[in-house]
Amino acid sequence: MFEFLFKYPLSLFSKGQLVLLASWPAWVLPLAILAVAGGLGFALVSHGRNWGKLRALTIWLLESALAAVVLIMLWQPGLSVATLKPQQNIVAVVVDDSRSMGLVEDGESRSAQMVKTLRGGLLDNLQKKFQVRMYRMGGEVQRVDKLETLTAAQSATRIGATLKQVVAEAGSLPIGAVVLMSDGGDNSGGIDLQTISEIRRHRIPVHTIGYGREKFAHDVEISDVVTPARALADSRLSAIVTLRQRGYENQKARITLRDGTKVLASQDIKFKADGAMQTETLLFNAGAAGARNLTIAVDPLQGEENVKNNSVNRLVHVTDARPKVLYIEGEPRWEFKFIRRAIELDKSLDLVTMLRTTQNKIYRQGVSNPKDLEDGFPVKVEELFAYSGLIIGSVEASYFSSTQQELIRQFVDRRGGGVLFLGGKDSLSDGGYASTPMAEMMPVILPSRKGTFVREAANPELTAAGRDSLLTRIDDNPDRNIERWKKLPFLMNFQEPGVPKPGAVVLADMTVQGKKMPLLITQNYGRGRSAVFATAGSWRWQMQMPKEDMSHEMFWQQMLRWLVGGAPGHVVAATPKQLLTDEVQTPLRAEVRDRNYLPAADATVEAHIMGPDGISATVPMEPDPSTPGVYTTTYSTEKAGAYLGEVIVKRNGVEEGKDVVMFRREDGVAENFHAEQNRELLEKLSSETGGRYYKPADVGKLSEEISYSEAGITTRETKDLWNMPFIFLLLVALRTAEWLLRRKWGAV
Repeated sequence: MFEFLFKYPLSLFSKGQLVLLASWPAWVLPLAILAVAGGLGFALVSHGRNWGKLRALTIWLLESALAAVVLIMLWQPGLSVATLKPQQNIVAVVVDDSRSMGLVEDGESRSAQMVKTLRGGLLDNLQKKFQVRMYRMGGEVQRVDKLETLTAAQSATRIGATLKQVVAEAGSLPIGAVVLMSDGGDNSGGIDLQTISEIRRHRIPVHTIGYGREKFAHDVEISDVVTPARALADSRLSAIVTLRQRGYENQKARITLRDGTKVLASQDIKFKADGAMQTETLLFNAGAAGARNLTIAVDPLQGEENVKNNSVNRLVHVTDARPKVLYIEGEPRWEFKFIRRAIELDKSLDLVTMLRTTQNKIYRQGVSNPKDLEDGFPVKVEELFAYSGLIIGSVEASYFSSTQQELIRQFVDRRGGGVLFLGGKDSLSDGGYASTPMAEMMPVILPSRKGTFVREAANPELTAAGRDSLLTRIDDNPDRNIERWKKLPFLMNFQEPGVPKPGAVVLADMTVQGKKMPLLITQNYGRGRSAVFATAGSWRWQMQMPKEDMSHEMFWQQMLRWLVGGAPGHVVAATPKQLLTDEVQTPLRAEVRDRNYLPAADATVEAHIMGPDGISATVPMEPDPSTPGVYTTTYSTEKAGAYLGEVIVKRNGVEEGKDVVMFRREDGVAENFHAEQNRELLEKLSSETGGRYYKPADVGKLSEEISYSEAGITTRETKDLWNMPFIFLLLVALRTAEWLLRRKWGAV
């Protein structure tokens, strides 16, 4: 419609410059318009009709506008635009040859539709006016001469890198425009501002032609899966699956989690509204120590248009380490006995206990060396920091010296360990903890009074946060888990824990005589975590439940695994992306701490990499100048497959620690996801560079559009504007409006 009214496309007006072609000076035009408008006004006033001011003003405006349009036409307005000289400029045609272009829609692949567009006249029209160079876009850029060589088999789509390489040739070649034919499914991080700026600097318009449906009618896609990067052997883990679908609202499907061919977990789900993201959680056992290459998949549904986006892979490193937990109890009590009994069943944890039997006598259990804890609770950093978790029972705060109290705080803050405070007659407020450094790391603001420990029954109940937490999961099904907690026997006692801090999470409440208060509260503090379990009566869960019921054991095993789960070692190796989709460079990072868990900036750090087909390499890691104790490097993955890196730290030639990091390179997988046409990206690219977005059916005028470019070898052309249909219609409209108003007012 715009072209019909104004004779030329909108882009021509945005690129052109308005000029007046008449020989009369341009400054005379506004004077002539003012003179004619003044004459018309004088005529209306002298005519003497009693119209009123508003009617007279309306007629004057219409007549003046009509006269102004006629005068502008007498000055012969035109549009001066730069045009490419025929056959002296190159048009770069970039064709997407990635795997997503092989998707079949309406019986024909996107690649076949693209070839049909080229052969249907676009290529001939371009070649009549310009020299045409064709480029294949995929993992890399290649020149192509024949359309038969397109296979839609490239493993990646790198639009930004492709355009950057094509535009770089503009320094030596007269490239007048770029035509990008793609579904817009870039999987290399998008088009950066530097590339856009470079295209603008050369004034090269990028015209885009989009292929593929913008929305699939029937499709299920896994958007993300979150699993822990590492875990203790036989831990219960969760895979948080985020997915969306179209065309299957309220229908059911099954999610399966496998380690190779072994099914670790499966779950039936019901889809929510079309296009809505939904999250599902699968619980599974980590199993024995070793590498886990997990596949999480939704079973294909009838009529799915793209089943390749139904599954993703994740890596989990299951370690055989046995983190040590120190449990200090101020008095013999049932809770101590039953916690020890529950943890004895878990061979992945090493529980060491200190029980004060009299004021000056400690009974030690689980020590590996007879001299361990011989002098009581640790007073040295290296002694306490050898543990990953700490449980403090009914022992008054004054039992610890001021040095030990600060050491416990540093155990969480600097060491990254976990501390659990239990309820008791000498715990929390009743134990005087509110005025110690330890209060800072607690997840609650303790009451300022004593007498908070009460020997009365309390009924436990999960909160909404506890429903989904692995710490409190004694049944895999979240709804059944809530009911199972409600059926647990009442606690023998409780302690008022105080008010949870803003960053704390309440996982369980307890009800006492109709009053509800927090029971289990957790929070992160520094590099570690802390928790309060405001009772010493959970032992009844074991005594009052059937022998085969393992609720008590499961709770305490999970509690201690949570306590030590985030505790780092002296060396922590990591990579920002465990799964590399069509990427080669892998950043590796290692945080190194000395025996006192202070940053070690004087270490020698190496990463020993093992990969598929016997790949082996040793990569030195360099200190990060901005962060003491952090070492980094970048490793180039040669082949697709799983990689394992062992980071070894030495100081003064002596090995002081090591850690393992796992990552995986997958080629072509990203092409299966977000496979709908990314029209937004294509339109934005065209808009930012002065080009235009086209549907395949609308490319008939593309060659004409390309002619108006300021890149390459150009000349100036002037397009007449006086004979635009819009001008004629405007004149008719102004004259008709005046006549109708005059007729209505009886002044014809």
